[in-house]
Amino acid sequence: MEPVSVGLIGAGPWAGMVHAPELARGPFTRLAGVWARRPEASAELAGKHGVPSFERIEELLEVCEAVAFSVPPAVQAELGIVAARAGKALLLEKPLAADLDGARRLAEAIGEAGVASQMVYTFRYSQATEEFLAKARALRPFGGHAANISGALRGGDFATPWRLERGAVLDVGPHTIDLLDAALGPVTSVRAHGNPLGWVGLLLEHETGAVSEASLCMAATGELPPARIDVYGEHGSASLLGNELGEEIFARMMASFAETVRAGGGHPLDARHGLRLQKIIDDAERQLAS
Repeated sequence: MEPVSVGLIGAGPWAGMVHAPELARGPFTRLAGVWARRPEASAELAGKHGVPSFERIEELLEVCEAVAFSVPPAVQAELGIVAARAGKALLLEKPLAADLDGARRLAEAIGEAGVASQMVYTFRYSQATEEFLAKARALRPFGGHAANISGALRGGDFATPWRLERGAVLDVGPHTIDLLDAALGPVTSVRAHGNPLGWVGLLLEHETGAVSEASLCMAATGELPPARIDVYGEHGSASLLGNELGEEIFARMMASFAETVRAGGGHPLDARHGLRLQKIIDDAERQLAS
């Protein structure tokens, strides 16, 4: 398969740690260039990988088949529409947007343009996750629990303005809800309580009749356990720990995205999936704010 030329939008920590090196490494993708709102950051990241840095996003879109996003959710919603209308396939970060309206407009633009899209739900690209989901679905599951606890809001590369403002539901919520959704069936409703900048509890009801709980926190301190999900059913239980995902997840993600681009779309974790989960997140955030 001919490598897919991918332009990178964004030059922050996550772009430098994951997107740029993985896209440049190949063999299924080729990093075509970088554009960011801060030209100096774009030039620095592009220089590390020997690719061009562009001052205008339109210039980047001229040299690539697809774009990968590593920007805040509100920016992704805005620029994703630009890229879709330019006919580019999209590798989109979670959450799809900062709010439901932005997510809906982006998903509609992608649908109207007929371009391929795929979401970066990192847990999903692990072989350990695939094995867990296969086992969980065979259990005839009736319930489960997930926890994602960190101290990300207390400082470091991921204590970014949008995370400090919105907290755990918008940031780690998509990962957690997606796994419960995949293991137990589509989520149909959510009840939320707590504080997004402290501790949040979610009670989820699933289309299958299963019920699950999720605990989310990004303000913890000390030695913390890995993220985990446990599912229980008529034929036993299944568990997945965040430290079991393996080092190959990002290479698998890029290979999967390249296949999606070459196939013209059809990945289950597309923008429509991101929009469906955004509706659940929006409902939970509204409950927490009331």
